[in-house]
Amino acid sequence: MNTSAVDNLLAQMRVAAAQAGLRETAQTNQTPKVDFSNVLKSSLDGVAQVQARSESMQKAFVMGDDKVSLSDTMIALQKAGVNFQATVQVRNKFVQAYNDIMNMQV
Repeated sequence: MNTSAVDNLLAQMRVAAAQAGLRETAQTNQTPKVDFSNVLKSSLDGVAQVQARSESMQKAFVMGDDKVSLSDTMIALQKAGVNFQATVQVRNKFVQAYNDIMNMQV
């Protein structure tokens, strides 16, 4: 994996975190409360929006719209796929953590 792809992914993650209301730097002494359910919902909504946008671009390209290029369509489809796979991996980690906690002996 080249470093430009990693930098691009990191930049996208920072944008998503900023949209979710997370702050990367500790400029204030108090940490703002972040509601997990709101962050999760906004992340899932973002994935759904990217998938919907890529699907609409795909339909427009198939219908012969001159405003949509093949490269833009393929890039949108790849972004949607990567977002979905990342969401699945996060879900798998949460399920694994939940199972580990449930199997702990108290």
